[in-house]
Amino acid sequence: MSSTLSIEQIANLTAGNLADPFSILGPHYENDHLVIRGFIPGAKSVSIRDLVTDSTSKSVRVQRNGLFELFFPPGTMIKPYRLEVEFRKGNRSSFYDCYSFMPIISEFDMYLYGQGNHFNIYDKLGAHIITHQGVKGTLFAVWAPSAKRVSVIGDFNQWDGRRHMMRNRGSSGIWELFVPHLGQDLLYKFEIRTSEDVLLTKADPFAFRFEERPKTAAVVHDLECYTWNDESWMTERRNKNPLDKPMSIYEVHLGSWRRRPEEENRWLTYREATEELIPYVKSMGYDHIELLPVSEHPFDGSWGYQVTGYYAVTSRFGRPEEFMAFVDRCHCEGIGVILDWVPAHFPKDSYALEFFDGTHLYEHEDPRQGIHKDWDTLIFNYGRNEVKNFLVANALFWLEKYHIDGLRVDAVASMLYLDYSRNEGEWVPNKYGGRENLDAIEFIKTLNKKIYELFPGVVTIAEESTAWPGVTLPVHLGGLGFMFKWNMGWMHDMLTFISKDPVHRKYHMESLTFALLYAFHENFILPISHDEVVHGKASLISKMPGDDWQKFANLRLLLGYMYGEPGKKMLFMGSEIGQWREWDHDQSLEWHLLQYENHQKILDFVRELNRVYHQEPAMHEVDFSFEGFEWIDFRDAESSVVSFLRRDKKGGILLFVFNFTPSPRENYRIGAPVNGFYREIMNSDSRNFGGSDIGLKGGILSDNVEWHGRPFSLNLTIPPLAMLILKPE
Repeated sequence: MSSTLSIEQIANLTAGNLADPFSILGPHYENDHLVIRGFIPGAKSVSIRDLVTDSTSKSVRVQRNGLFELFFPPGTMIKPYRLEVEFRKGNRSSFYDCYSFMPIISEFDMYLYGQGNHFNIYDKLGAHIITHQGVKGTLFAVWAPSAKRVSVIGDFNQWDGRRHMMRNRGSSGIWELFVPHLGQDLLYKFEIRTSEDVLLTKADPFAFRFEERPKTAAVVHDLECYTWNDESWMTERRNKNPLDKPMSIYEVHLGSWRRRPEEENRWLTYREATEELIPYVKSMGYDHIELLPVSEHPFDGSWGYQVTGYYAVTSRFGRPEEFMAFVDRCHCEGIGVILDWVPAHFPKDSYALEFFDGTHLYEHEDPRQGIHKDWDTLIFNYGRNEVKNFLVANALFWLEKYHIDGLRVDAVASMLYLDYSRNEGEWVPNKYGGRENLDAIEFIKTLNKKIYELFPGVVTIAEESTAWPGVTLPVHLGGLGFMFKWNMGWMHDMLTFISKDPVHRKYHMESLTFALLYAFHENFILPISHDEVVHGKASLISKMPGDDWQKFANLRLLLGYMYGEPGKKMLFMGSEIGQWREWDHDQSLEWHLLQYENHQKILDFVRELNRVYHQEPAMHEVDFSFEGFEWIDFRDAESSVVSFLRRDKKGGILLFVFNFTPSPRENYRIGAPVNGFYREIMNSDSRNFGGSDIGLKGGILSDNVEWHGRPFSLNLTIPPLAMLILKPE
């Protein structure tokens, strides 16, 4: 029996130009005859093995173009079958026909995704190893609504887009194909024929893993192969309130924290970081690690902020389950893990999200809305339901699949304002004529609502550099819904102040104290981040004025002031050892400096700061209310001395005193709230930390002398460039 296909159908099939390959390929009834049709370039002959009777049909020769048709007598019913193929090169193969399987993604799945409400869409789109109709294989699915044809390609079909053309699921824009036999570690991409008949080769936006750069293929990977051991941590996390708990965060770039110079300066793997980074962080007393982005990205020099694989942990350092083991070990050691997350923009790499299906699918078409001029990247179209869904689901994905404890959301300010870093005429106002990005605001609110609904105890942190109101106000009260906000103003003001010669500080005390005017408007984290030690800004210790002794004393003073002020804490790696060199993503931290006393003692100081911070409730329980903070005196600009109280929920008190000059202040009287002995629980000028060891030698009794409007006072000797923490007993 001759072919029933038209010349046009055959031409479209062999050219890989079919929008609906299932209308031609696989089993069909034509004039009461069962015909099984396929397209296998390079095949010589094909027969069908009936899996019910275990019988094999007579083989048929394959046309030179790769087309074959097997006809069966009238009344023959479709049964499970395999194709048995002899190729022209002499090799043979037996496999299920992917065009004999029914669709998998449900109408409800597609409806929810179209509405922007399918928050576990990562379980549907992408590549998933499943068993379908009793056969194990991989389901491939991708959203490409404007494509004329989409195929999955890889080594398994010689990267030939004509071989595995996908099923178009109609108005949803989703394409899917179940390919039997395929599974773990398979390399793949999607080949997309656009409406302009241009062929694009694209990485899977939902891929769980990629091959190591500079290669860009996705890798089929089962994320359910790891057994977690952190049940007690996860249970406790659900029941705690992070606002009144200590939070001391160590910010880390995995590629440069520690390297192996003896092995071509390579970075640590996830396994090695588990064995080296986690014990270090625990020994230093930190309770959280914040990782610069570990989502897949192509360029080492981007530090992770130009993401091409939003659902894939970078393959630079190992496999997904090895990163899971890292997070798991952190939890077992009492350490939370926060990820930098980048929903504000994405790079223009041609194999990734840009112009994905031949249209501006993920980004805005109008460059006034779609391009970040500062970074030459593309801006997500938050007004498109599927794009918003892609991002919200991605945040939830990291929390569910990798047990991540928090997300620090990068570049929030750039998302909120339509005119961010744009001149007049370079931006498009919203429907009310304003500069606020209404779609981005709605996305952020949806993001935070879903996170706190589904993952109580997790934190979201906004890197937001403007005075946008209500960043950490709950959504139902009109806010954006973040739990914390980086206090970028505090970081800028403090580094500006502390870098000045002490003789000039008395003229700039407002830089030191200004943050307390707004400290309780939001739930702030006080960061000293990687942003401040790159691009010619110099390392933290290098910013400090004076000779070496004064530089280390100033650094201790800065860190002590950060830990004393209200707000959670974050310090970028390397600052705790007094690293001289500006951070370089291609080099390890300067660990060799710890052989020198000054550097070892600054490390000891940070360790002791963390110990006291966690031990004393007054330093962390009431961070976001005036009830937890009270100035004693901030008016003595001439001496550059400030003092304040911190209180815990039960009324416990700590008294902080800071001297921002290199001159000791003897017989310096400050007001005290209660009478009695004030124990010196920390002195940054202690010889243990490399100081001159001036101080109170254990503590001091208060005097019945009214001072600073208080009934009692302390007559202190305040060390140079130092912090004192005193606790009444």
